[in-house]
Amino acid sequence: MSDETDRDHSGEALEWDGGEMSKIKSKIRIIAAPPGEAPLWVREKWIGLELPLTGGASPRKYLTLGALSGPHTFLLQLWAAIRGRVDHIVGFPVETVKAIDILEISSPEAAAWWRENTPELIRPRRFLIFHAEVCHVVAE
Repeated sequence: MSDETDRDHSGEALEWDGGEMSKIKSKIRIIAAPPGEAPLWVREKWIGLELPLTGGASPRKYLTLGALSGPHTFLLQLWAAIRGRVDHIVGFPVETVKAIDILEISSPEAAAWWRENTPELIRPRRFLIFHAEVCHVVAE
C-alpha cells in the first residue's frame, strides 16, 4: 500500500504502524442540523452526536430518496431512480438502527418521531445518509 491509512468495507481504517496493520473505527460527529424532511426540532437533536460509519471515512456520492416522501418498496424505489426522482448527496452512510439507538440516549422524543414516522427505515441494512457539510470525521 502506498498510503499509511486505507479503508476496508466496514468503515474501519486500516492503519500501518510500522510493522502491523491495526483497525481504527471511524465515526462522524454531527456539527449542524442535517437537511431533510424531518421537522427541524428532530434534525437539531442529531447535533453533537457521534455515529459509527459503515462506508469509510471519506464522503461519497449517493442517490437518495426522502425519508417521508420516498417510495417504500424496492420496485418503486427503482422506478423513482429510473425516472430521475432521486437526490444526489455527498455524505456518509450510517445504519439507521444504530443511529436511532444513539439518538434515543440523548433525545427519546426525536427517536420516537423516527420510529413512528419512518418505521420502514428502522430495520437492518437500511441507512441514513448524513450530508458531508454537517459532519466531522473522528477516529475512535
